[in-house]
Amino acid sequence: MKKLIAALALLPACLLQLPALAQQKASVNTPEEIARLDAYEAQLEKYLTHFLVDEYDSRAKTLWHRDYSSADALERSVAPNRRAWEVVLSPPVLRKTGPLQKRPHQIDDVKAEWLSLPLGIVTADAVLAIPASASAKKPVPLIIVQHGIGSSPETPFYGGNYNAYAKALLKAGYAVLCPLNMRSIERRNNVEHLCRLAGTSLPGIELVRVQHLLDVVLADPRIDAAKVGMWGVSLGGMATMFWMPLERRIKAGIVSAWYNDRINKMVVKDKRYSSFQRGNENYVFVRGWLQQFADHDLVSLICPRPVMVQHGKKDGIAYWPQVEEDFKKARTHYERLNMADRMELTMHEGGHEAVVEPGIRFLDKWLKGKQ
Repeated sequence: MKKLIAALALLPACLLQLPALAQQKASVNTPEEIARLDAYEAQLEKYLTHFLVDEYDSRAKTLWHRDYSSADALERSVAPNRRAWEVVLSPPVLRKTGPLQKRPHQIDDVKAEWLSLPLGIVTADAVLAIPASASAKKPVPLIIVQHGIGSSPETPFYGGNYNAYAKALLKAGYAVLCPLNMRSIERRNNVEHLCRLAGTSLPGIELVRVQHLLDVVLADPRIDAAKVGMWGVSLGGMATMFWMPLERRIKAGIVSAWYNDRINKMVVKDKRYSSFQRGNENYVFVRGWLQQFADHDLVSLICPRPVMVQHGKKDGIAYWPQVEEDFKKARTHYERLNMADRMELTMHEGGHEAVVEPGIRFLDKWLKGKQ
């Protein structure tokens, strides 16, 4: 008997637990266990959806205390919300570690430059194209042209859903800065997972990269540093919405194929539009975004700077009547300052695209003073 006890003592603990493990395994994936998990998941979804959707308006009412007595008063009154938005993006501290590097970069018939600015391990890269007519005596405005998912800094110079709007801007007398951002769903998911562990976000990192590029690009005497705009399509529209509240050098913005009823887009599944809740674009679920920053509220961190929203009725990212309704809420910030003309909606009959003519007209008005 003593020998048997000694032998059992030498066996691995896991072998002694085999009956318990078998019993545990038998209790997993049973109809009862799955039903229990389904019920728990449903509880969590209901709880979080209630918080995000049903309680959004009442929550936002306690967090925003806007003063519309003047534009300056509004900016002061939303200062706490701006700080909260900075926490959402959590842009990291990146420092320049070397001079800007340039090399020729031909895009079709456009003579441009590829810029690379070292920021330690990270680099800030972009395409820069400046009209040949620009000079120190005749500087031109600069537009940050931000590409969307599945595209590159060169894509806005071509057709498709970009309608070559970068090339059209050049022709209209604007310099264009087209930053390289992470473009694929899989890559953004991968990097954003690491960002969350590090206490930052990919949009925050990409904002800092652009800010450093602006530091050096706006020193070019051919560019009017006081006249900077931004025009982003799709994911580039997200960048425009995300960055303008924190980068005051951007004086006017165009958001193409992005603006939405944000709560519905992120949380509520609906056959009339593609909800992010249906897919695998995990990178877009930015921590804390919907605590108080639905699109119509986020716009008040941009106001009174001019903003144009472009949306196509055939664009499946949103149900266009909901975009119109949310736009009206956002425009209220400008209306209460008697500046309603600074926020425009271009609701067109097309799809997921930039619409060139109204966009350039809008920028001409606010960056060149053309009426």
